[in-house]
This record gives sequence, C-alpha cells and structure tokens, in this order.
Amino acid sequence: MSSAWNASLVTPDGAAWLASAGTYPRSTLALWEERPDAPVVLPCGSVFDVVSAPAMFGRRMLDRLWDDGPGSGPVAEYRGRMLLFAAPGTAQRLPALLEWEEWGAHGRAAGDPDGAREACRTDAVPPLLCHGTGDAVTVPAPAGSVSRSRWLVAPDTRQPWLPGPEVLLWAAVRAARSAVRISIFPPADQDAKVYDVSRRR
Repeated sequence: MSSAWNASLVTPDGAAWLASAGTYPRSTLALWEERPDAPVVLPCGSVFDVVSAPAMFGRRMLDRLWDDGPGSGPVAEYRGRMLLFAAPGTAQRLPALLEWEEWGAHGRAAGDPDGAREACRTDAVPPLLCHGTGDAVTVPAPAGSVSRSRWLVAPDTRQPWLPGPEVLLWAAVRAARSAVRISIFPPADQDAKVYDVSRRR
C-alpha cells in the first residue's frame, strides 16, 4: 500500500461523488471548501444505498470483505454505527436475502440433525438498517474525524466500486459465523486495521 494513501481523508473526486447524491452538489462542495470538517446529510437511492450495522458487527463484516472477499466500497463510522456504502437497490433487496438465508437454514435444520449447526449461522446477525430511496444519512466530513464520525474507507474516485446485496449478505453471514470464534482478548489496537484499496475488485 502506498504510504501516501490516507484511508480517513476523502479525495476531491470522492467528495464530488458524495456531493452528486444531493440535490445541489455545488452547494455541498462549497460548504466543504469552507468547512471541511462539516458532516452533511445526503439522500440515498440514486448514487448509493447505505447499510448501517452496529460498530462491532460492522467491523467484522468489513474484515470479512477485505480478508476473504472483494473489498468494500466507502465505509464510514458514525455515532457507534458502521455505514457501508452499497450499490443502489441494495437496501430493498438485502433484507429479503437475509430473511431467506435464515429461513433456508432453519428449514434444513428441521429435517436434518446435522443441519442444526447451520441453523445458527445467521442467528448472530443483528438487525441491519438499510437506507435506500426516500432515506437520507449523515456522512462524515471529508477531512478527518470529528466526534465519533470518520471514514474507514474514504471515497477516492468519482465512480467507486459499490458492493451489491449478495456481497453484503455473504459478509454478514461470515461475520456472524466468526462471532462465535472471537477471542475474549481483543487485538491490542483495533483502530490500526488498514484496508488496501488497491486490491478492491
């Protein structure tokens, strides 16, 4: 990874992408030029959807995406929640996929004693808040972190790759499975995790 990359700072292209979600992109960019530390409320549904997870579970999802999967789109932490930016339409489709995954696992377990372990695979998935058309989210400021609000994977292009519902389902199920195996002793510095955006697919 290039030492010049700072995952917590939004590039000008990334800021332009974020601002394009709003009704008045130029006003948003002008605000950020004046106050680069200002969070902004942006609508979901056209440029991106957002899946919001509790911070610890969201971190596990993010680790699965980067350690075993294709990487992630932009990701922010805001007031104890992890905001995973996703492809438009994800907010509508993901809840149905999660429900199907749970139903499918429980259905297999009912007739198959060996499937009992499988039945628990999504039990550890907390309710995920899916923000799509008609919703809006507060995104952190482009420049650094302010009061429990920061970018973990900052937008860096005008067309960032965004995961769809199937990718986030995969990450949620694997994060739930890993929750069972987590040590009671956390790593020394959980904030030190760095995601290599150069390998994002």
